Amino acid sequence: MHRAWRYAVLVLGTLAYTCLTFVWFSLAAYLSAVTADLSLTSTQAGLLTGAIPLTYIPLSLVSGSVVDRVGPYRAIGAGLAVFGLAQLGRAAAGSFPAMLGLTVVVGAGATAITFGLPKLVSELFPADASGAPSSVYVLGASAGTAAAFSLGRGLFGPAVGGWRPLFRLTGLAVLGYAVCWLVAVRLAPLAAMRSADAQAADADDEVSLATLRSDVARVFASGPMRLLVVAGVVYLLVVHGFQNWLATVLEARGVQASLAATATSGFVVAAAAGTLTLPVLSDRLDDRGAVIAACGAVCSLGTAALLVPGVPAVVGVAGALAAGVGAGGISPLVRVVPAELKDIGPALTGTAVGLVFAVGEAGGFLGPFLIGWLYDLSGSYAPGLAVICVCSLGAVVAGRRLPV
Repeated sequence: MHRAWRYAVLVLGTLAYTCLTFVWFSLAAYLSAVTADLSLTSTQAGLLTGAIPLTYIPLSLVSGSVVDRVGPYRAIGAGLAVFGLAQLGRAAAGSFPAMLGLTVVVGAGATAITFGLPKLVSELFPADASGAPSSVYVLGASAGTAAAFSLGRGLFGPAVGGWRPLFRLTGLAVLGYAVCWLVAVRLAPLAAMRSADAQAADADDEVSLATLRSDVARVFASGPMRLLVVAGVVYLLVVHGFQNWLATVLEARGVQASLAATATSGFVVAAAAGTLTLPVLSDRLDDRGAVIAACGAVCSLGTAALLVPGVPAVVGVAGALAAGVGAGGISPLVRVVPAELKDIGPALTGTAVGLVFAVGEAGGFLGPFLIGWLYDLSGSYAPGLAVICVCSLGAVVAGRRLPV
């Protein structure tokens, strides 16, 4: 009975992540319409699309530590309420400052989901069996992203009359789901569902500046966590770099625009495949570090395939897909490993994952930025791709040194 409840709560948490990424990327899906309606410049539009990742940099550590203190159930419910209300507000936004401010609020709510779900998995499942559950919620996030473009932009938005009605309805839907989440966790036998690891690592639930500082200091002092941060930077560097520039890079190599766009979609699918399979493999091998190292090597080799001049475009596409698998494999593992580290454990999982994203989002920014900036300097995409290729080796070194 408790096993059924664990998976039911995991599915409900996964749907919370799906709600988040649908709301997150609904702006990107309707960016041209929002830009026209609000008379935005290209720079302002770029700031809007980059606002949520940038929000993670200052808020991740604090949000992660709060999640550790208040628990995943309240954190996820609060996160749903915050970004649901912000999405409602964005439906009525009439200016760039209003839209930007509300998008930052979406980002603040998003951190509660991003760090609440690893904490949830550490509460429900033993550390050595957490790979597959983590893959589930990461796939839920991918589903929300895809739905924002395919269903939100292609079906629901036109059906309800544009981006404002879509934002309004999705905001209301998220608020309704927040109520469903809170009801479900009130009914669930939470104490009986807790894993033995979580029971052995009970944390103080006091939230104060002193406790937040203490949590952050303990996480920063962990050598393995610093290695995991390196893997997180590589993951976000590759994902954001490829998602933003792969189509353009392939077009520069003579690939038709439609095929280049399909290859970018293929990168996302390949990442989902890595997310689904590689953490499960790490469970079976009982060696997270080796799988992270292998993912880093695949990312590096896949990127290198795009650097080789004179080879058929299919080689570059295959390399990009391989890099997608590698990055997809790292994604859930950087969320799983903290609970297995002796000096972190389930009690500090939220803070630890917050550290990964606080630093890692710098890689998420630098990936696309460096490709574009180095292209402006050199007239070639090769220098930026070479940086990603070399930096991916950092995950190889970090993975080999991880003690799990």
